[in-house]
Amino acid sequence: MMHIQHEAEERHVLTVTVDNEAGILAKIAGLFTARGYNIDSLTVADITDNHAVSRITIVTHGPRSQIDQIHAQLERLVPVHKVVDLTEVGPHVARELALVKVAGVGDRRVEALRIAEVFRARPVDTTTGSFIFELTGAPDKIDSFVALMRDLGLVEVGRTGIVAMARGAAEA
Repeated sequence: MMHIQHEAEERHVLTVTVDNEAGILAKIAGLFTARGYNIDSLTVADITDNHAVSRITIVTHGPRSQIDQIHAQLERLVPVHKVVDLTEVGPHVARELALVKVAGVGDRRVEALRIAEVFRARPVDTTTGSFIFELTGAPDKIDSFVALMRDLGLVEVGRTGIVAMARGAAEA
């Protein structure tokens, strides 16, 4: 009898330093889609004064061999300067911003405000029947806040995607 071994899926946070040129984001996204890999989160930020270089943060998941393949293929793209797998580097800080709209009156409204205070979510818009909360934190914190708001009248959620950096003084 043959046993098929399945590699465990792992979540990885990759930072990719690239020349800030037209089409680079499409090339990177195309690399993922052509191979059937999923991007869970993607953010891009200009990181130099002259706007020549950007940093792309990609959160993806898959078996170790797939992550290694993604890493190698990203490094082969011409405008890519550096690829760092923060998950492999070690301790890192990952944060995300979310706007969460909750509709409700009476006890539901009071409970939504109470929970928001516990999570340090800040109301950035208030009407008599709804709130929009701004929340920054680790993705699991945002997931937990959104899950609690579902029972209280969750209307809409907007999330920025994850931005991450390695801990310590050195650049990763």
